[in-house]
Amino acid sequence: MAWYAYLAYFLAGVLLANGVPHFVHGISGKKFQSPFASPPAVGESSPLVNVIWGLVNFIIGYALIYGVGDFTFGFSPAVLMVGLGAIVASVALAFYFGRVRSR
Repeated sequence: MAWYAYLAYFLAGVLLANGVPHFVHGISGKKFQSPFASPPAVGESSPLVNVIWGLVNFIIGYALIYGVGDFTFGFSPAVLMVGLGAIVASVALAFYFGRVRSR
């Protein structure tokens, strides 16, 4: 498999992890930070914006997984890259939102 497929899988994991808090806050009716707020990623966007942003993240993540390379479930390098992307994004987002939301 080509190197760019592993990069796509890693980015898919990042996007899938990033979509979760936006989608969950949105469907819960809560405002949450998004790139579309003022200031970006610090201010809070409406629940509808967050649902849409979460869904966009899920759709792009899905497209990267199934549109690039030959992804198969099971213990494989492709699955490990998606998981690694999700872990890296989750830890980074936890630190970031922990700082931003504590203000």
